[in-house]
Amino acid sequence: MARPPEPFSLCVQDQLELEGWLRKTSLSQTLAMRARILLSLNQGMTPKEVSQQLGVSSPNIFKWRNRYKDQGLEGLQDAPRPGQPRKLDQKTIKKILDDTVHKKPPGATHWSIRTMAKHAGVTCWQVQQIWKAADLKPHRLKTFKISNDPEFAEKVFDVVGLYLNPPDNALVLSIDEKTQIQALDRTQPNLQLRPGQIERQTHDYKRHGTTSLYAALNILNGQVIGRITKRHRAKEFIGFLRQIERNTPKDQELHIILDNSSTHKTPEVKTWLKEHPRFQLHFTPTSASWLNAVESWFGQLERRALYRGAFSSVGDLEKALRHYIKVHNKELAKPFRWTKTAESIMTSVAKAKNSVINSELSD
Repeated sequence: MARPPEPFSLCVQDQLELEGWLRKTSLSQTLAMRARILLSLNQGMTPKEVSQQLGVSSPNIFKWRNRYKDQGLEGLQDAPRPGQPRKLDQKTIKKILDDTVHKKPPGATHWSIRTMAKHAGVTCWQVQQIWKAADLKPHRLKTFKISNDPEFAEKVFDVVGLYLNPPDNALVLSIDEKTQIQALDRTQPNLQLRPGQIERQTHDYKRHGTTSLYAALNILNGQVIGRITKRHRAKEFIGFLRQIERNTPKDQELHIILDNSSTHKTPEVKTWLKEHPRFQLHFTPTSASWLNAVESWFGQLERRALYRGAFSSVGDLEKALRHYIKVHNKELAKPFRWTKTAESIMTSVAKAKNSVINSELSD
């Protein structure tokens, strides 16, 4: 006949202390589990019931129950490990840092914690601490391209000035076009989201054609003027400018921020602009599309309406684009806020240029 489990109870002070532990956001998961074990036992549950509820083995439950009985709450802390932890000398640390920056592991493009630990003959934890102290993140990669536009500084100050201090009695519109948007249809319907299962879609798809979208973001209220076109030429761009003219107050100047696409600078476009002097164009520097505010709106469009979409025809895609613009203008639009000054941008660019120069010299 099995012996009944020994009665277990916490004193009121210890119970309140353990409950306080569980309210902490910085408490380690190991201590949180030990606190739950003791609190569950204190509620009268048997070790078997606690094991089933918390998914912890019975020996673990008996271990922390006995540790508490012998040492109190202090017994829940991990006992010190035997022996002195291995210390790294400066030579080993320097080798890890130098190899991380200047070498690559065999058969890979960058170091991981495990490959560097094996390479240097140290623990993963030690590599992690060295990289953290030196602010090294070999697992991350950022793309960049430094503009070679000879008028880079002038254009940055011009565009950023419009964002930070828009002119009175004028509209500032950020314009760009998203070309060749594909009408993709999945070969099978998506499997719907449900508890325990994320939404799923097939990896293969059918193409039904493409379309292009011109968009003008009003930085004062965040609303968008859109135009869907079959092609991407100066003719379509002029048509979009005409649409902007019809949909904006006639007594306001229009400051247009746009990139250096060749379709924006044709003789036909220049002639049309001379006939409509309230349009003033402000070009972003070459290789600096991040200065164009409407780019962030195109990113939202991709994430919210296109990435998971399934379109059986180009018409279906165009209908979805028009619907997204309508919903955005009605419910999501908000004033655009630019935070970086032109001076801080120029400082970051100068820093990037110096990094490239130093990298070339080191090679």
